[in-house]
Amino acid sequence: MKIDKSCALLLIASFGLIPIALSYGVNPELSLNYLFELDINNVNGNHIFRAVMFLYIFNLSFWLLGVVRASYRRIALIALSIFMLGLAMGRLLSFMLDGLPHWLLILYFILEFSIGFSALFLITQKQNEE
Repeated sequence: MKIDKSCALLLIASFGLIPIALSYGVNPELSLNYLFELDINNVNGNHIFRAVMFLYIFNLSFWLLGVVRASYRRIALIALSIFMLGLAMGRLLSFMLDGLPHWLLILYFILEFSIGFSALFLITQKQNEE
């Protein structure tokens, strides 16, 4: 069985973001302190990171819908590119204003940028085929 490149990218992004989403929101006080030495010790911090967790989960759910329903695939790729490139641009701004963060956040930037542009490439490739 041959898997479509678009489906593969949507699956990789979806399953790759599940642990990241969960690390942000299940227990932010513990996980964010462990990963990034970030102290979240109040209701407001928990609230923000749990909202971010579900922003990730709902986006990746839509990307998975694009895998199972071909009619949603193009819009799922567009949503993926907007989400990933939006994160990457925010990180790029932070690099310029704040300096370099933890190595894992730099890796996130590289992956977000790569996946975002890969999604754009697949969108334009599909348009050229039509």
